[in-house]
Amino acid sequence: MIQRIQSIFLLLASGSAFSLFLDPMSFFGVDNTQGLSTESALADGVFNVHDHIIMLVTVILAGAAALLAIFLFKNRRTQMTISRLVIVLSVVIAALAGILFSMDYNSLTGNTNIEVGFGVISPIMTIVFAALALRFIGKDEKLVKSMDRLR
Repeated sequence: MIQRIQSIFLLLASGSAFSLFLDPMSFFGVDNTQGLSTESALADGVFNVHDHIIMLVTVILAGAAALLAIFLFKNRRTQMTISRLVIVLSVVIAALAGILFSMDYNSLTGNTNIEVGFGVISPIMTIVFAALALRFIGKDEKLVKSMDRLR
């Protein structure tokens, strides 16, 4: 049913994925961007999902998949598959963020201070919420199978 605990966890997973679109929730803030071209992702001093199209698409897919899984409560197998997909996409988001930031950071010159924002924790929170949803979907599936045996 839609009012189950896994629906809440999937909603939280979707919310934490979509929270990366909020401007103050950037991944990294760099205070010294001198010498960078205007095309560089760190030219504005903030590394966020809007800087790379791959990051943007991956975050949209992760958030939309978690939101979609809420409404597939009648098909628990599909819901479990989509929850696993959300976990994989969140890992991809975290890995892409690290790789793309390091590539952009290597183009910086001089002293730079890096401020880590909420966006670094957001993919981890998405993974945790999707894993909790997966666990409770599995419990529901196990309960339904045990009830079928009793009939």
